Amino acid sequence: MIKANIHQIKAHLSAYLARLRPGEPLVICRRNTPIAELRLLPQRRRKKRPIGLAAGQFRIPPEFFDPLAEEIVDAFRGGR
Repeated sequence: MIKANIHQIKAHLSAYLARLRPGEPLVICRRNTPIAELRLLPQRRRKKRPIGLAAGQFRIPPEFFDPLAEEIVDAFRGGR
């Protein structure tokens, strides 16, 4: 855990962020009294997710492709 007073954080924010590790908090203090905690966000995936992970686990029913009722189409277009 890294602890620092507000003045130090304001002056050296980039350096403190560079020192943070995943899951490790930066405790922000006012006159050596903790007032807030700052953590890194989880990293985004670098690899794209493969397509077809759920293949065969569900089936789209044929009715899904039937035209919508006219009332529903009108509602989407702002009608009543």
